[in-house]
Amino acid sequence: MDFEENSINITKTYYSPKNNTKDYKLLPPKTKGSIRKIDVEDEVISALQKQRLKQKEIKLQVGKDYYHEDFVFGRLNAPYFGYPHFIKTIKNRMQSLLKKTASINKRLTPHSLRHTHTSLLAEAGVELLEIMDRLGHTEDETATQVYLHITKDRKKKKLPKS
Repeated sequence: MDFEENSINITKTYYSPKNNTKDYKLLPPKTKGSIRKIDVEDEVISALQKQRLKQKEIKLQVGKDYYHEDFVFGRLNAPYFGYPHFIKTIKNRMQSLLKKTASINKRLTPHSLRHTHTSLLAEAGVELLEIMDRLGHTEDETATQVYLHITKDRKKKKLPKS
């Protein structure tokens, strides 16, 4: 993370097939294109800075009991301070929040946000190559299909009605 440049560097992927808090691996991403730098808005940087402050407070409180591997969203509760969250935990929390706050009962996952992000970028007129770069794809049928779908819809809206 680069707070000064408003960017996030993607260099690793989290792997924990047994959902064991202490038994995980940080692996290189699937492809070389997946290693990338993503520019983000000031609001994202602000939220990440607040998260860092929370982590620092917990680190001061628990000292050596904090797992110091510098995870942005390391757990802030005992007994696994600093360890990464299970992907299943994040998925469950997301579904619970969607149901409570937005009355959305669809089976959305954190990965669904990636698809939504792709659609929003395409809808905003961002070029396909920029979208693929942001997603870390060099050849991606999904990004292409979403992009083409959105741009076709946009073209239909612009056509004069006869």
